Amino acid sequence: EKVSILPAEKTPVRVDSSLQQRRHTLPASEFRNLTPQDAISVFEIEREAFISVSGECPLTLDEVLNFLGQCPELSLGWFEEGQLVAFIIGSGWDKERLSQEAMTQHVPDSSTVHIHVLSVHRHCRQQGKGSIILWRYLQYVSCMPGLRRALLICEDFLVPFYLKAGFKEIGPSAITVSNMHFQEMEYTLSGQAYSRRNSDC
Repeated sequence: EKVSILPAEKTPVRVDSSLQQRRHTLPASEFRNLTPQDAISVFEIEREAFISVSGECPLTLDEVLNFLGQCPELSLGWFEEGQLVAFIIGSGWDKERLSQEAMTQHVPDSSTVHIHVLSVHRHCRQQGKGSIILWRYLQYVSCMPGLRRALLICEDFLVPFYLKAGFKEIGPSAITVSNMHFQEMEYTLSGQAYSRRNSDC
C-alpha cells in the first residue's frame, strides 16, 4: 500500500500534557510581590551577590522575613520558569534622609520608599536584568498613592548605574556598615503622575 509522508512542517506535534500543565502554572517570565515563602531564595541570591564583593549583606535573613511580612507590597521579584532571578526589597520611611534606623525599620503610610537591596542571580548577571527590574519597580511604586520618592544608599562604583536610572545624588550617607561608606541617592516619583494613563497602573 502507498504511504504518504507529510512534510516535516505539517506534521502535527503532540505536546506532553504534563509540559502544557507546567507551562500553564509557571509563566516563562513573571513579576510579582515577594512573600515570606520567597525569603530563602532572596537571601541566597543576596548573600552570593554581596558577600563576594563587600563581605556584607544589606539584609539578614531575619530582616528579609521581617520586611516581606510587614510590607510585601514594597518588594518586587522577577521569576523565570518559577525561579527567582532578580528582586528588590523596599520599606517605608518618613524622614528627609536615611539614618541607621532606616536599615531595619518599616514606617507604614509614609511618602518615601527606602530601597534596601537590588540583586540579580549570579547566572543572570551582565544581561541588563538589574536595570529592567529597577525600571519596573519604579514604574510600579510611582502608581502607589502617597509615595513621592525613593531613597537608597550605594557604594561609589554603583552611582553611575543609579544616575542612569534617573536617581540624583544627595551626598554622602550618614550610614556606615563595617567601615564602608555610601552615597545617598533619590528618585522623585511624583513627576510620574502624567504618564499613568499610558502605563499599567
